Amino acid sequence: METYQREENKTDVKDDPLARELLRKAFEKTARWQHDFKGFTADLTVNINGKESRGTVTVKGPRDVSVGLSDPELQKWAEGQIAMIAVHRGPRSFEESDGKYALTLGKDKDHPMGPSLVINGDGMHSFYRIKGDRITQINRKMAHPGMSPVAFTINVEDSAITQDGKFLTTRYTVYYYSPQDGKLANVESFTDTHKRVASSDLPATRRIISYENSEVVTKSLAFENHKML
Repeated sequence: METYQREENKTDVKDDPLARELLRKAFEKTARWQHDFKGFTADLTVNINGKESRGTVTVKGPRDVSVGLSDPELQKWAEGQIAMIAVHRGPRSFEESDGKYALTLGKDKDHPMGPSLVINGDGMHSFYRIKGDRITQINRKMAHPGMSPVAFTINVEDSAITQDGKFLTTRYTVYYYSPQDGKLANVESFTDTHKRVASSDLPATRRIISYENSEVVTKSLAFENHKML
C-alpha cells in the first residue's frame, strides 16, 4: 500500500449520530503514538526474497522518514513502507481525520465483519466495517493523474492489545483491484510485530507476502536497538 492524500469534498449527505459515535469509539480504541511523540532511530535490516541490506532508520513523523541503506532500490522501498507505518500510527484527533466527514451507516448490519460505515465526501468513496470497537475493514478508491485508478480493500485479521488498552493491528491483507471491472490485481499479506519503548509501541518487524512478476515475493523489515528522540 502507498500513502495517499484524502480530499474534503462538499456533500449534502446528512451526518448520522449513531455512525459518528460508532467510528469515534473505534478511533479512540486504535493505538497511536502519543501527541508529544518526537520520533525514534533504529538499526534496520531489509530482506526481499533473500536479498538483504542493513542500515539505519530515523523516524520523526509521518512525512519525515530517513533510511540509510547501501542499496538504493531497497532504501526507496523501505522508506515508503516505514512512511506508511508512520502515517497510520501518527498522533491525530478524530476531528482531524474521519470525524471531519459526514458519516452514515449501511444497511448490512449483520455482515460478519460488522456493518458498513460510509465516509461521505473524502473523494475516495471510502467505507469501513466496524465490529467490537475495532475497524475490521477499510475500502477506498484512488485515482492519480497519469495513472490507472485503483481500488483496495484492507481486511484486518488480528490485533494485539497494548499496555494502554488499545488495538494495535498485527495481521492484515490488502486486496487491490480495478474499480472499473473489479478484476483483482494483487494481494498483499502483512504481519507486524511491535516493541514497547518508553510509552510508545514501535515497529519491530514487518513481513509482506505478495505476488509480483509471476512469483510469490516475501519482503521483510526488522528494527533493532530502538532509541527515542
